[in-house]
Amino acid sequence: MSGALPLETGVLRRYANDQLLPLSKLVLEAAFQPIVEVATGRVFGYETLMRGYERLGFETPLDLLDTAAKAGQLLGLEQMTAARALAKFSTLSDFAHNTLFINLDHRLIQHGDYVLEKLVQHLQKAKIPPSSVCFELSERFDNTRDPAFAELIAKMRKAGFKLAIDDFGVGHGEMKLLCDFPVDYLKVDRHFIAGLEESPRKRHLVRNIVNIAHVLGIRVIAEGVETEAEFLACREFGVDMVQGWFIARPTTFVSELQSGFPHLADLGRSRRSSQSLDEILIRKQIEMLPTVFEHESVDHVFELFRSNPRQSFFPVLNANGEPRGIISEYHLKEYIYRPFGRDLLKNKIYERSISHFVEGAPIVGLDANAERLMNIFANMDGSDCVILTENMRYAGVVSAASLIKVINEKQLKVAQDQNPLTGLPGNRAIRDFMQEAGRDDDQPRFFCYCDFDYFKPFNDHYGFQMGDHAITLFAALMRRYFFSEGDFLGHVGGDDFFIGLNDWSRDELSEILERLLSDFHDDVVELYSAEDRAAGRIRGHDRSGTEREFPLLRCSIGVLELPQGLLLDDIGGISAAIAAVKAEAKDSDGGLVFSTFGENH
Repeated sequence: MSGALPLETGVLRRYANDQLLPLSKLVLEAAFQPIVEVATGRVFGYETLMRGYERLGFETPLDLLDTAAKAGQLLGLEQMTAARALAKFSTLSDFAHNTLFINLDHRLIQHGDYVLEKLVQHLQKAKIPPSSVCFELSERFDNTRDPAFAELIAKMRKAGFKLAIDDFGVGHGEMKLLCDFPVDYLKVDRHFIAGLEESPRKRHLVRNIVNIAHVLGIRVIAEGVETEAEFLACREFGVDMVQGWFIARPTTFVSELQSGFPHLADLGRSRRSSQSLDEILIRKQIEMLPTVFEHESVDHVFELFRSNPRQSFFPVLNANGEPRGIISEYHLKEYIYRPFGRDLLKNKIYERSISHFVEGAPIVGLDANAERLMNIFANMDGSDCVILTENMRYAGVVSAASLIKVINEKQLKVAQDQNPLTGLPGNRAIRDFMQEAGRDDDQPRFFCYCDFDYFKPFNDHYGFQMGDHAITLFAALMRRYFFSEGDFLGHVGGDDFFIGLNDWSRDELSEILERLLSDFHDDVVELYSAEDRAAGRIRGHDRSGTEREFPLLRCSIGVLELPQGLLLDDIGGISAAIAAVKAEAKDSDGGLVFSTFGENH
């Protein structure tokens, strides 16, 4: 039996070469795999994938396409599969708000006009706007070498279609595509996503790919996300959307498609985080400028500039409300002031649509912090603004001047959060440090919670001035031992402190903390009277009002370690783990206890 299978397949393949298209119509189906927004879990669109090719005796879709190309039937096959995918897409209740990603075989570039013509006919029949279709340009082949490629891209853009670079990082000419063509999405190949959370090289590459794309106004999609750790790493590095088996496998059944995966928004967090300080401040500075849709007439743009004489640019959106870039008055001036210039723009032969004048602008989600937005400005010479999105749709713009206001106000808020007694940052800054450190898994991180023992009876007995003296004494010792760049010192309040560290070893940190506790004990006993020092205790009242004896003041430190490679965005979980190790430290003889996150949680 085992020797007969190859023969059957071979016979079928030889037969299929002659009747490939009719047979394909009988067995091929379109499967959809969701592409999901990282921040919300909402389904943004679907990639259409071929299913049923194995029934024709082919191991992969590429094998089938190669055979069709040799048989001269590739164009018909691709037309048939695209038509079926569009027909299935049109049955979705919210297709007008989604995007269908379709692969464009590089061998069809020479037939580009015919492909577009037929596709537009299918769209009109199904009432699907071109802005709901994105062509994926595979980088496994050098599309840019075909002389007809640039012309085809221009026609696609003019028709309102969107464009994505597929397989980014493993193909040909991808940087040339980024540089020379108006791309909307960049799909990072699975090679860079697999094990992302464990590979410093991959993390560095993906982080910088995302930054470059956002500066150019391009959104990033991670392909082949198969684990929770890979998803969390993608979210940390600013990836906009993901697809892969961790989210959902491809399906041929429309009934199995979901509109969203809301649990993804809370993944890695104990509860949904509230708005960050950055987002609150940025929202206050957002300008909701009037927008231009790329399908509108040039006359509409002229009218917009006429009625807004102080505005030098306007954001341009596609029919789905996604930003494409901006249109500047500067680029229209040669037509505004040239005799018959406006008439020339409206001339159908000259053909200068709005899309011809769109220039790139940085596009970033509202969840980005102010420093990142400013860094994008610094890397995009001459940019008028950063376009902000929420749920991938236009949410407004911020200018460089607005961002400077945001950063100044943020610094003021941070300064206001500082403890007036010690001058150390307070709870908001401590929370921000823990959140940022939790997301940076390149090195081990240590969160040290310092809490005085028997402080209340000392403060009651000797007065609040001596209590403040003890507090400032400990803050000074912290500064003496932790002064390197990256060391974070915070004052939770009262007699509670926080030390945040990166890239220390446990042995090094244990030695320094023991010296800190020893020095604090030696210094703080001097604040007691000679009689109390000799007795080693004082009388006072506990929190229930009962009078009893208390030992002399000491400090206990609970240390929580986040090991290298552990990426965590769960402030609630981290806080609970810190509280547990702090309680252990207070009950211990030496006052210093270490714990690794996840060991007993």
